[in-house]
Amino acid sequence: MAFPIRVSDVMSSPVETVSPDATAAEAATTCREKAIGSLVVVDDADVTGIVTSDDFVRLLGEAADPEDRPLHEFMSTEVVTVDADVPVADAVRSMFGHGIARLVVVAGDEPVGLVSTDDVVHHVPQVLQRQELHRPRTDEFRYSVRQEVAYENVDWEVECVGLSDEEITVGDRVEFTKTIDDEDVRAFAAASGDTNRAHLDEEYARETRFERRIVHGTLVGGLISAALARLPGLTIYVSQSLSFLAPVGIGERVTAVCEVVEDLGDGKYQLTTDVVDADDERVIEGQAVVLVDDLPETGDVIVETLGTR
Repeated sequence: MAFPIRVSDVMSSPVETVSPDATAAEAATTCREKAIGSLVVVDDADVTGIVTSDDFVRLLGEAADPEDRPLHEFMSTEVVTVDADVPVADAVRSMFGHGIARLVVVAGDEPVGLVSTDDVVHHVPQVLQRQELHRPRTDEFRYSVRQEVAYENVDWEVECVGLSDEEITVGDRVEFTKTIDDEDVRAFAAASGDTNRAHLDEEYARETRFERRIVHGTLVGGLISAALARLPGLTIYVSQSLSFLAPVGIGERVTAVCEVVEDLGDGKYQLTTDVVDADDERVIEGQAVVLVDDLPETGDVIVETLGTR
C-alpha cells in the first residue's frame, strides 16, 4: 500500500527541552549524555529557541567563559515549527524557504520532536533532491502515434511538449493519462501477487485509514513507465525514486507527467516523474534516470490506435 510519508514518520522523538537560563555546560552535557545534536529551548511551555552544535561551536570561538553562558545569550531564536502530520515534502519546502536545516515538530502547541535534513535524507532522499529539479510547465502540446509503442487505447490520452522524432532535449515533457478501474486493479493484483484486501475488498477497506478501496501504489506509478515509453527511441530504466503523497481511489483518472531536466550524456537523461489526479494535485512525486537507445530496425512499423477493451 502507498500512503504519504509524514513528518511524524521521520522525525527524531522524543524532543529534549531545556530552560533558556541553563548554561552552555549543562546543555552540552545533556547533548552528550543523550547522544543528540540539538535541544529545544522552552520557557513557561513556550518554544523560544533552539540550540545546536553549530551554536556551541560559535560560542567557543567568541566567548571567554563559554561554559557559564546561559542559553538565551547565544541560542538560535528563529524557530520554525511544523505539524507532525504534514507530508515530509511540505517540511522540506519550509526548510528551504527559511534557509534552515531543522524544524521543531509540534502536536498542537507541544513540541514532540525535531525533523532535520539528515532525517529526510535517511528516509526519503529524493524529496530533498527534487527541490533542485523543479521546472515551470508550459502548455504547448503535440503528439502523434509513435513507433515505440505497440498500440494506443482510445481511453488513454497522451500529450507531449517539444519532442522531436530524432532527439531528446532538456525541457521535453510527455504526459500519459488513463482511468484506473476495478478491472485494472484486479488484473494487477493477480499479476503481481499483491492481493491486499485494501485494494480488493470494499467492506474491509472502509475500516482502514483510507475508508475506501485504493489502487496499488506501484500500479499508479506504472503510468510513469507508460509515459516514458512515449519518448523517442527505446527507453530503458536506469533508476527510479518515488514518494507517495496521496492514495488513488478505484475509478480515478490520473496523469503521469515526465519532464527531461538534465542531459547526462551517453544517451542518459534525468527526469522528474510525477503523477497527478484530476484536480492536478500530485499523488506521486519522483525522479528517474533513463537510457535511450536507437530503435531496432523492426521498430519502423505502422501503428494504429485500438479501441477499448
